[in-house]
Amino acid sequence: MLNKSQVKHCLDVMKEMYPEAQCELNHDNPFELVIAVLLSAQCTDNLVNKVTTSLFEKYKAPEDYLAVPLEELQRDIQSIGLYRNKAKNIRKLCQMLIDDYDGEVPRSKSELMKLAGVGRKTANVVASVAFKEPAIAVDTHVERVAKRLAICRWKDSVLEVEQTLMKKVPKDEWADTHHRMIFFGRYHCKARNPQCPECPLLELCREGQKRMKKRETMEK
Repeated sequence: MLNKSQVKHCLDVMKEMYPEAQCELNHDNPFELVIAVLLSAQCTDNLVNKVTTSLFEKYKAPEDYLAVPLEELQRDIQSIGLYRNKAKNIRKLCQMLIDDYDGEVPRSKSELMKLAGVGRKTANVVASVAFKEPAIAVDTHVERVAKRLAICRWKDSVLEVEQTLMKKVPKDEWADTHHRMIFFGRYHCKARNPQCPECPLLELCREGQKRMKKRETMEK
């Protein structure tokens, strides 16, 4: 696995590549962010943003999501995968916010994770983006990049990836690291067609080197 200095080099390169990396889910407040992240599970941010453009005009507060029939909310988000289950979780989450948190989104990750449909990744995103709390949310992009670059081990769980990154990255850089790794994975180190030939980190990336050797062998 890469040591701390090598990890720092990788993150410095990602910073140069994506200096403006930030959350791409459109939102105006913590409540909208929670809904957007919940909707984004197994779905692209672009599609979520298309749906929330009208959704956030119609629903402004937790009470609004509870004021309509479940079927109506499902229709409003039906272009998103798993929309039936997500609609149920949104209503449960809104009821919990009203009953337990005076209608406000809690700030702590432990309290966020008590909400329906909110797992560790979602809680980390909301805590980091909405409340500026140090956190590294490990989504598919972060996990893929961390494993390909050998920042962590291939067999590591999502939680182990998060814990490894927290050890190897200074705490005050956790949030920026999360966004830069997402951009690097989304736009450069893609799942199916990673841009290995042009990658500035190829010399450190065993996975990339394997892919290049395989490509060279196939071309012979």
